[in-house]
Amino acid sequence: MSAAQVQIQHQGQTMPQQTTTTTTSAPAVAAAPVVKLKDPFWLGGAASCSAALVSHPFDLTKVRLQTTKGVAKQGMISTMINVAKNEGVLALYTGLSASLLRQGTYSTVRFGAYDVLKDKLGPKDGSRIPVGTMLMCGVLAGCLGGGFGNPADVVNIRMVNDGKLPPEQRRNYKHAIDGLVRIIREEGPGQLMRGLGPNMNRAILMTSSQLVSYDGFKRQLLTTPWFKDNLATHFASSLLAGLVATTVCAPLDVIKTRIMNSSGASSSSTQMLVHIVKTEGPQALFKGWLPAFLRLGPHTIVTFIVLEQLKVIVHRKKD
Repeated sequence: MSAAQVQIQHQGQTMPQQTTTTTTSAPAVAAAPVVKLKDPFWLGGAASCSAALVSHPFDLTKVRLQTTKGVAKQGMISTMINVAKNEGVLALYTGLSASLLRQGTYSTVRFGAYDVLKDKLGPKDGSRIPVGTMLMCGVLAGCLGGGFGNPADVVNIRMVNDGKLPPEQRRNYKHAIDGLVRIIREEGPGQLMRGLGPNMNRAILMTSSQLVSYDGFKRQLLTTPWFKDNLATHFASSLLAGLVATTVCAPLDVIKTRIMNSSGASSSSTQMLVHIVKTEGPQALFKGWLPAFLRLGPHTIVTFIVLEQLKVIVHRKKD
């Protein structure tokens, strides 16, 4: 009798020796570690800056429509045509430096913080992150991003709206840094935090709706037999995410734009909300929705497509 058979009989088992050998080797296969690659913190900001080059003319049109008080007499197309006709085609890119600075601060922080928080708060076994956890990460990341991006956002709104004002009221910032310096010098550093409340609230809604919905739509599409993790899935997920984010953020976007564009005594979000609804009606909270979607839709699509490609490049270099 072999030593293995003696051991089996001693333990009160009747299984053959071959079964014992197979059982002892199984844990070695199950213990294989799952390696999760981490994205660089700056990845989302870089992708958003590239998207700003595409979406900036729509951002300018959206701000001009949102700052129009009373019943809007012009639509998106007519506004863009008037800007190009009266100020020149290049005027559609007025304030681009501020837009890039905004994406470089606001989007870098919110995308980076969102990934870090998902890694810290999500499951450690590689399973799916619950939607509630993703929403929590989106809220926290949006709050941080809105705070960091507020100064550049103030400059951006003022620069893109400048051409709409009479010549004697224009601020004529040369670029984003000039705008930051002049605001500090002429109005005080506190003005760079103008509209911080509605901006952070909007950033929370934007990050929660845009990033979380993109993850959710992508997850659902990949469960079907018709979608793979490729360009078509990234395009469809980002388009749907842009639609959701535009609708959710529209009212706060209007309030934020009105507060940041004004000078003097600052109004609270509640005061501005009541004033807009009372004097212009609830529909005014959705002014500029179409250019906002035409801006945020392509912006979201380009951002996530570029982001996915940057992930491939970065992880390939790491490998």
